[in-house]
Amino acid sequence: MNTSMIAASVTMGQLQRKLDTISHNMANTNTTGFKRREATFSDLLFQQVNNQSAVQYEGGRLTPNGLRVGTGAKIAQTALRLEQGPLVTTDRELDFAITENNLFFQIETLENGNPVERLTRDGTFYLTEDKNNPAQLTIVTSNGDFVLDRAGNRINLPSHFQSISLSGEGQLLVTLNDGTVQNVGEFALTRVLKPQLLDAISDNLYRLPDIAALGLAVGDVLENVAVGTRVTQGFLEGSNVDIGREMNELVMTQRHYQFNSRAVSMSDEMSGLVNGLRR
Repeated sequence: MNTSMIAASVTMGQLQRKLDTISHNMANTNTTGFKRREATFSDLLFQQVNNQSAVQYEGGRLTPNGLRVGTGAKIAQTALRLEQGPLVTTDRELDFAITENNLFFQIETLENGNPVERLTRDGTFYLTEDKNNPAQLTIVTSNGDFVLDRAGNRINLPSHFQSISLSGEGQLLVTLNDGTVQNVGEFALTRVLKPQLLDAISDNLYRLPDIAALGLAVGDVLENVAVGTRVTQGFLEGSNVDIGREMNELVMTQRHYQFNSRAVSMSDEMSGLVNGLRR
């Protein structure tokens, strides 16, 4: 296999990965709190051949001597883009939208039977009965994971309530049947200072790798912040995928794939011509 065929075939495999990324973005256009990913490329190793040994014949040359022969391109990074998505009005008491970049709700989920903390931008919350206290309800996500407060505890509220509201200071206030108002806590908001470390577990659920193994402290990656006006009630954050932009990227990537496919065909044709030569 000649060098042109190697470079084209390697690049085609990497372009397929970019097509997969674009397809994943487009499939989640309507996923609440979804954050798009963007693939970037870098050159693979190359070698320089046919160097000119007679320097006197290279007078006035501005480019490097010889010919650089590469082995294609690879995806350097599939970067997570955390731009704010559009706010969608729902007028539902248990729908909450974060209005700043790099902020996430903290939730508690079970993995292998053990509770672990995860991050999400999806503020579609529900109520479920507390198994340990039937007179209380607990706020959970659409997957049944528990929403945490700033102290790292689950957010509970009395079952006999009329309404839930979010104060201007970010406190969750519950109006009971007798008209009294009870403060049940404040959402735990985390600012991720190094968002490219986040691993996507599902469409809008993230986790961090072992920070200590990376030589980082928790404070280098995470910062707990007060809710304040950073969360609004009765709204949900839509996906930040721009379908027009993704369609443009899809067409461009398909064209690049076609060009490299044609390069493989041309290399094959040239090899056939060479093999068909007779002395």
